[in-house]
Amino acid sequence: MTLVVGLTGGIGSGKSIVAEAFADLGVDVTDTDRLAHTLSAPGRPGHAQVLEAFGPAVLRPDGTLDRARLRGLVFTDDQARARLEAILHPLIREAAAKEVAGWKGPYGILVVPLLLEREGASRVDRVLVVDCPEDIQVRRVAMRSALSDAEVRAIMATQLSRPERLARADDVLDNSGPLSSIGPQVAALDRRYRALAAAGPRANARG
Repeated sequence: MTLVVGLTGGIGSGKSIVAEAFADLGVDVTDTDRLAHTLSAPGRPGHAQVLEAFGPAVLRPDGTLDRARLRGLVFTDDQARARLEAILHPLIREAAAKEVAGWKGPYGILVVPLLLEREGASRVDRVLVVDCPEDIQVRRVAMRSALSDAEVRAIMATQLSRPERLARADDVLDNSGPLSSIGPQVAALDRRYRALAAAGPRANARG
């Protein structure tokens, strides 16, 4: 049975880069953000349901969802966020489960940004948290998007705090330094996870 490592971290922590580093080693990676984009594309089930729930104001001229507008809605309105999650999360869970069932290696990486916030840790064997100081998170997100520092911190406020996230981690990857620091840490974790997978379920039971 394949060992499932849940990879998570706050916005701007570098989850995607770390996941890519695992993929470069030949590790199976399932990214729930990627699945969310696919499932909410025009013609897919999530697209019609989101449009029905939020109206044409969340559409771009090309018919795709205006994700920036949606993000602005759900991070300022708890009810809107709950509606969106009720639509997409069941679809994402089903699609992710199918991908995980098809993994070929001894372990795989399941990338779930809100893994700990939504009690998804019960679906994985280990929790890997990508960590960096909050000021770095804000700077990274502001550099790659049109969000202000205040908007980034508002998103962060909907996620677990850094201490809470670290307290629930089985493994931590420090992404506060240069990109060159990621590869060696991923290589060490790869060796650990292969050893745990070979040792069997009891060796990596959580709790």
